Amino acid sequence: MALPAQSTSSEQLDTRLGLAPGTSWKQTGVRRRFLSTTETAAQLAAQACREAMANAGMDWGDIDCIVAASATMDQALPYNAALVHAELGLSKQRTTTFDINASCLSFLVALDTMSYLVQAGRYRNILLVSCDIATFGINWNDLREGGIFGDGAAAAVIRRTGPAGTSAILSSKVDTLSAGVHHCRIPAGGSRYHPRRVLDVPFDPLTVFHMEGKAVFKLASEALPDFTARLLADAGVRMKDLAAVVPHQASQLALTHLSRRLDIASEQLVDIFADYGNQVAASLPTALHIGLANGRFRRGSTIMLLGTGAGLTMGGMVLTV
Repeated sequence: MALPAQSTSSEQLDTRLGLAPGTSWKQTGVRRRFLSTTETAAQLAAQACREAMANAGMDWGDIDCIVAASATMDQALPYNAALVHAELGLSKQRTTTFDINASCLSFLVALDTMSYLVQAGRYRNILLVSCDIATFGINWNDLREGGIFGDGAAAAVIRRTGPAGTSAILSSKVDTLSAGVHHCRIPAGGSRYHPRRVLDVPFDPLTVFHMEGKAVFKLASEALPDFTARLLADAGVRMKDLAAVVPHQASQLALTHLSRRLDIASEQLVDIFADYGNQVAASLPTALHIGLANGRFRRGSTIMLLGTGAGLTMGGMVLTV
């Protein structure tokens, strides 16, 4: 994982916004968030990639595909993975690169998608990296909506399990509930709300994140129990059999509701929200990294990845790490 150099505490955010002490902590549940002021997404992603490669004990020549699984773009063109490839100094190395974007579930969707290409032998070793810088797309005057976010990156190397290995994806599922397609959005950034096209409304409000929190909560909470039951059934395991549940760190309310609704024990739930906030697509793999690094689970454990994202998309995976 990689983080911006600058972090901001809830007390510092109160001071910056002219709020009474304790306001931001009470409204967001985040006591510290890392906010990028100088780093680009490609730079942060490259840091995470280097860490992942070092942990895997691999050389860059071993990697034949780099996938950027992020919700936000560094720029409109070229795509993030090409920028990461250049940031890593690999311009002389011929590597397949492309992006997979499924908003906050980009890492999970990329892991699922690329596992088939590894299994089929199309690629040997794939480097997946999620990096999102949400700082500049947030309305900081609305803490309940914008104050939950932080910036960061996380990367993983995936390859076929060796003969003596136990790692495996047991089940994976992604459902899009497009009734909620407008519940989470940043309208600008493409051709639909391009400044040359939208001439009769202010453009700046279109560049920041908007969320209809109650609508998201209602739609997701209604679908989540059945979705999770089907995911577990496909894997042939029960919730209580899992060593850990690693969720997308959407909000403290979402994590609390998730654990109660699905009867997840406190010792199972990997909750890093208070110290990192919602890092968008980087949130889930960062929690996965911290869960492994801190011994919440270990190699050979069976865990669940779970979350929702703009779309409205719901995704989950049961795997032995």
